[in-house]
This record gives sequence, C-alpha cells and structure tokens, in this order.
Amino acid sequence: MTTAVIVDAMRTPSGRGKPGGALSREHPVDLLATVLRSLLDRHDLDPTTIDDVIAGCVTQSGQQAVNVARNAVLAAGMPESVPATTIDRQCGSSQQAAQFAAQSVMAGVNDVVIACGVELMSSHPIGQATLGQDTMSPLLHERYPEGLVNQGISAELIAARWGLSRHELDVFAAQSHSRAARADFSSEILPIGDVRYDETIRPGTTVDGLAGLSPAFYDDAIAARFPEIKWRVTAGNSSPLTDGASAVLIMSEERARAFGLTPRARFHSFAVVGSDPIEMLTGIIPATHRVLERSGIKFDQLDSIEVNEAFASVPLAWMQEFPVDPAMVNPRGGAIALGHALGSSGTRLLTTLVNQLDTIGGRYGLQVMCEGGGMANATLIERLA
Repeated sequence: MTTAVIVDAMRTPSGRGKPGGALSREHPVDLLATVLRSLLDRHDLDPTTIDDVIAGCVTQSGQQAVNVARNAVLAAGMPESVPATTIDRQCGSSQQAAQFAAQSVMAGVNDVVIACGVELMSSHPIGQATLGQDTMSPLLHERYPEGLVNQGISAELIAARWGLSRHELDVFAAQSHSRAARADFSSEILPIGDVRYDETIRPGTTVDGLAGLSPAFYDDAIAARFPEIKWRVTAGNSSPLTDGASAVLIMSEERARAFGLTPRARFHSFAVVGSDPIEMLTGIIPATHRVLERSGIKFDQLDSIEVNEAFASVPLAWMQEFPVDPAMVNPRGGAIALGHALGSSGTRLLTTLVNQLDTIGGRYGLQVMCEGGGMANATLIERLA
C-alpha cells in the first residue's frame, strides 16, 4: 500500500466568531483561498499537480454554499482543471477530509491532495442552514420520540455521567488558555493581513473568574427530561464561536521525494464511529479504542494527543477512560482557547499536532474529534525524522 505523508500544514489565526471579530469581514471563500495559495507558494508547487481538494464545512449556506471548496480553488487562482468537493461530518469535517485525502493516496487513486476546512461563524452561525426547518423527520421522530438535543445538553449529560464538577470543568478551561498563551504558534499560523495571533486566547483567564459565569444551556423542559443534569456547562468552559481556515498538503511519499520535498509525518491509522446521538460527544472513546487496536500502537508509545475541546467535559471524560498523562493532552491548549471554527477544526488540530511533534521530537500523535449527531473520528500519525 502506498504511504500517504503530510508535507505541510498551516492555519489562519482564530478570530472571534461574531461581528467585529478579527476575521469577520473576510469572505469564507477568500479566506480558504488564501490558505490554499500560501500552502502551494511555500513549496513552489505547480498547482496542476493537485489531484483533488477536499474541504470540511458545516454550515453550507450563504457565502459557504454551492461547494465552498471549489469556489476557493478558483479564487486561489488554481487551474480550472483542479477539482474540489465539500463534506460535512459536523465538527470533524476537515479531519474526515484529511482521512479521505490520505486514503485516496494510499489506495493509489491520487498522488497529491489538499485537505482543508473553513468556517466563518460570525456570519454563518450554528443553525443558519436549518432556519425555519425541522430536521426531525417522521421516521426520526419514531426512533427518538422525545427528540434529539443540542451539543450543550450532551456536554451536560457527559459531565453528569462522569461525575465532573463545575470546578473541574473551569480548571480545565483555565488551563487551556494558560497553555495556549505560553505556546509558540508561529510555525503554523498564516497571518491574514494584520491579524497574526489567535484572538480567542484569553491569557488572564482564572478559575475564579470562570466560576462567576451562569450555565449556558439551562432549559426547563430539558431539566425535567434529564434530572441528572447539574447545569455546569458555561460559555467559559466551552469552545467559543470562531472564524478560521486551515489546510494540509498530503502526498504519496514517492511523489513528495520526486518533488524534492521532505515529508513531516505519515498517516498510520484511521477510525470513524457512530455513537448515541443524545449523549452525542462520547464517540471519541470507541474511536480511540478502534484506532489503537487497528494500529497496534499502545498508549505509552504516544507522544502527543489532541482531543477537541468542544466542551471541557469531553476531554475530561476521555481522560478518565484511558491511561494517559494529562500533560500530553492538548499541550498547546485546545479549542476552549484556540477556538472551534467547525469545518476548519479537524485540519487545525492536525496542524497543531504535527507542529507539536516536531517541537518535542516525538514520534506518534493521536487526534480525536467528537461530532454532532453522535460520531467521532480518530487519526494516528507518525512523525518522520
């Protein structure tokens, strides 16, 4: 089987996903196009060699509609012969894009693919695509007569099931900001105009400050339905609405060498699972089991781990399930500090993981992402010295 390698990865700074945010005036097509063009320019790579571009995007409406990936390829000035497609696996959309890209290379179908993602939540808020629409079909109602819930409620259910206190959630959130504030992201961030740093990091975040925030998802009907919920999830221990884009250049190892490029890492193993759509965010646990079983890699062989911080309860529950040093999990901070630009988050985490492995000289890195609807992706990579 052909080896699929990561030649390079980059991302924009994270902008606050609300009007007035650092990237809120950008068009999502142009934001992604800028990353694509910069990725090619950095390696003086002929764009005609690109076999496909696969992008993640969750809210595929408004400016992000009609295949944002294809529009970004054209906006980037790439040849019209370069195809592109946009996929939605909710929060893991661009992680899935990277898996599809790598798998196509490993299968010998493609030689060079860019996996990427974009989301401007300032202009494309959650729920925009379904405004005025009921996604609960009659058959879905038959299976789940009480209805599905939003991810904030799922985060509350996880906190209740794993016995996570409000204090634990807030300590983890403050730690995310502290780690991100200390980290050096210069090797992975592509400045956008004057925007050079992540706007979402709050270096002065304290546990005492977070303790003053009210629960973000309280609802009387939900409280009656799930009396076990203690209402501990707040805006402070959740990921913020975010704008951003990211991209990863993926090739066969043979093609990279032919181009005179040095691969930074190879894709080792993959997993994707479905899970309970009510609890929703726990799929990262079976996905982790599956990817490690497939790979034969043990936890003590891992050097760095990225578990998406959609909510603090998610990685905290995950860490209760596995024998892992907490210092290895999101060592540069996670989405609570760095933001969660939905469609971009998968390749953003992969970018951070590759750079962290380079920084520490590590070998194996694991990335896991919980996803709306009850799904999760896991990706295991191996750094190439």
